[in-house]
Amino acid sequence: MHIDTIAVQALRDHEHGAVVPPIHLASTFELDPATEDGAYAYQRGSNPTRAQLETVIAALEGARHGFAFASGMAATGAAFSLLAGGDEVILSASVYGGTYRFVDKVFPGRGVTGRFVTDLGDLTDADFTEHTRMVFVETPANPTLRITDLRRIVDLAHSHGALVVVDNTFMTPVLQRPLALGADVVVQSATKYLAGHSDLLAGTVTTDDDELAETFALAQKALGGVLSPFDSYRLIQDIKTLPLRLERQQASAVEIAAHLAAHEDVARVLTPGSFSEAEAVLHASQASGPGAVISFELAEGLDRVAFLRALRFPAYAVSLGGVESLICRPATMTHEAMTPEDRAAAGIGDELLRLSVGIEAVADLVADLDQALAAAR
Repeated sequence: MHIDTIAVQALRDHEHGAVVPPIHLASTFELDPATEDGAYAYQRGSNPTRAQLETVIAALEGARHGFAFASGMAATGAAFSLLAGGDEVILSASVYGGTYRFVDKVFPGRGVTGRFVTDLGDLTDADFTEHTRMVFVETPANPTLRITDLRRIVDLAHSHGALVVVDNTFMTPVLQRPLALGADVVVQSATKYLAGHSDLLAGTVTTDDDELAETFALAQKALGGVLSPFDSYRLIQDIKTLPLRLERQQASAVEIAAHLAAHEDVARVLTPGSFSEAEAVLHASQASGPGAVISFELAEGLDRVAFLRALRFPAYAVSLGGVESLICRPATMTHEAMTPEDRAAAGIGDELLRLSVGIEAVADLVADLDQALAAAR
């Protein structure tokens, strides 16, 4: 079944015949006094509406198990709950700032080590030790859009007994299926493309591994960072338009990236595969499109603040994946938790801007960017 159909048809209320399944808001559920059994007991452990969403999440990824959390970082935190004291995680230097903050601030208290490398593509057997438990991958990376060979990383990590966790927020299962490429766990900030309207926080975890799934279920119940029934219901509805929204956003992003690349007032444009021909071929082999996020820098001498103030449509705000276009400065917004040295190592310059393209008419977005560039001269 095509993912466009799965997004709409993965869930039906066959008991009542409702095309849109009802929302269950109950925090607690009645049990059988004789056996104390019941399909549900307490909302933190499970809830019918969240369970419905998790069915949809798993179907989108083609996964055996799906889990919904209260935010993208709660989902990433659940993945990191697989680690114990003494374990090491290898990550790309160019990684989401919230993930960097977790590694920098939370790992030390847990006795876990995070090791950032400039390019995961350069990993070899020599980079793994007896303590390496996980490789955490973003491809495309945020915000440099560098590409990592998922098949190669999976083979390399598994040969050393390490798990591979992929943050697939930028691509979504519409464009990239890391589990099908051998990854053990996929996390997403569902706040972004899955929800798509900049009005709720959510995170997802998917896996095909039954043992890992038990750990994630425990993380939901023990740590409590679960998605509410109301937001679960809303996310089910939002996902139905995910393929349609992303198709429009991606088409516009391709056109805007080409326009900016040819503009005399733009110094450089970053897109998935733009770093090298090898990365372009690699991305095409594991994803079905470039997505709808681009990064760029203004030409020398242009006033960045004047450019941003002149923009009418992209709001100067963090986040991405919404129906409205957003633009941010990663060095001081999404990646402010990183030290200047680590940002430099990751290729995140102070003048780099990240644009998340929405569903507005592309002609209006291009015209807006042009007038703002003129204002910045």
